[in-house]
Amino acid sequence: MSYKELYKNISFLITIVLIIISFFWIHALWFFLFFGPLFLLGIYDMQQKRHAILKNFPVIGHFRYLFEKIRPEIMQYFVETNTEGRPINRIYRSLVYERSKGVNDTTPFGTQMSTYKAGYEWIDHSMYAKNKKIEKPFPRVLIGGKDCKQPYSASLLNISAMSFGALSDNAVLALNKGAKAGNFAHNTGEGGLSHYHLRNGGDIVWQIGTAYFGCRTEDGNFDEKLFEEKAKKEQVKMIEIKLSQGAKPGHGGILPAVKNTPEIAKIRNIKPHIDVHSPPSHTAFSNPMEFVHFIKKLRDLSGGKPVGFKLCVGKKQEFVDVCKAMIETGIKPDFITVDGGEGGTGAAPVEFSNSVGFPLRDGLVFVVDTLVGFDLKKDIKVIASGKILSSFHIARVLALGADLCNSARGMMLSLGCIQSLECNKNTCPTGVATQNQTLIKGLDVDRKAKLVENFHNNTVFSLLELIAATGVESHTDIERKHVMRRINMNNVMSFAEIFPELEPGCFINEKNIPHRFAQFFVSS
Repeated sequence: MSYKELYKNISFLITIVLIIISFFWIHALWFFLFFGPLFLLGIYDMQQKRHAILKNFPVIGHFRYLFEKIRPEIMQYFVETNTEGRPINRIYRSLVYERSKGVNDTTPFGTQMSTYKAGYEWIDHSMYAKNKKIEKPFPRVLIGGKDCKQPYSASLLNISAMSFGALSDNAVLALNKGAKAGNFAHNTGEGGLSHYHLRNGGDIVWQIGTAYFGCRTEDGNFDEKLFEEKAKKEQVKMIEIKLSQGAKPGHGGILPAVKNTPEIAKIRNIKPHIDVHSPPSHTAFSNPMEFVHFIKKLRDLSGGKPVGFKLCVGKKQEFVDVCKAMIETGIKPDFITVDGGEGGTGAAPVEFSNSVGFPLRDGLVFVVDTLVGFDLKKDIKVIASGKILSSFHIARVLALGADLCNSARGMMLSLGCIQSLECNKNTCPTGVATQNQTLIKGLDVDRKAKLVENFHNNTVFSLLELIAATGVESHTDIERKHVMRRINMNNVMSFAEIFPELEPGCFINEKNIPHRFAQFFVSS
């Protein structure tokens, strides 16, 4: 083969190769131009800490925010269609997100609620609203009666009971870090006191449920020694005995096996990887007298810290009987937390969430009025817990007689919860209510703690603005007459008219008892 022929053949081969390379290069270039930005976006999503959804679901997570930006009602459909009549109003959910992020929380075009529909409520304002500069420290509430040696100064808004197990470790860490920064309390829920609750130094309310998690014997009864050891920790400020909760009153807590990890089982003193159903009632007491003595026992074992109990009101007679036991023995709780039967953040059987227990307003009024009737209210602080999301919600329960509030739903939303309704499946996409470490990693503790702090601070600030608008000096001056409710198209009544207040001590010696309470004092 001559030199020219060889050169020709080589040139031909090179040309063929170049054509093939060019063909694939053009397609590779188009491939890179289309998929390259998505690849880079995915890398960015996995590195950022702002959004748990994007960190856990890079690229495709943007579709959620796209839908929300194009039309908020689209996300409303996905999030709330299956809530069986228990949706959170989209306005308030947005309000929580905005206050958590510290952005403008105003809204245009006036009220988005039906003001002429029965059930619409509002607070009356004054022509002489107070022109007060609202500054920190915000007002606080001192909890602790005459037998309490270590009273606690509490915020007007605190974190309601949510257990480690139901929530992830990062969620608990973020909540407690936010509580520490904002100077408010964090309730452990009935799942026990874990090292995640203690790591960041926030004030703790240790809840003792029917299963006595963290202070139980091998057979599931109350263990005094374990309780005393943990209750005396400096970070534990109060003890709360859980009788019932709004999500499932009379049922007991539920932790599915898929969320019962060895770590959680160790904290709760139970076996791992099994479904955990707390008993519906306590074994440490079985009647009102035993109950009040159990309260005293916990106060003594804790070194004199405030001890109270939480309930969703069921049989009214039972609460009246507990109050009678307080009068007879002189033993009083330092606080009572009233939960609403509307259903809390915990997963529960539908029938229990929808059809068991008094709603918050009715239960709260009954508890407050009963305490007033026995002249006990002056010694016992009342905490309201049940769908507290806005400053109006707080003002409304303060008007009914509560001294302060707890919020679970608001705090979860500030953590980044999108109400995917997968709390009981271990598949929470935001890492809030799961034990799946792949999903938990998306929840950045430092950032979410700041959002929790912001929600608390901005909501309390808004409450104080609302209080000033009514013309009163302090949150303690808000009364039932300040809140109005539409009964029907032609009738509006104040809470004072709907829920008439009692004279303090009118139940003592069973004289001058209002008709609606007479049934509880009939001699057997």
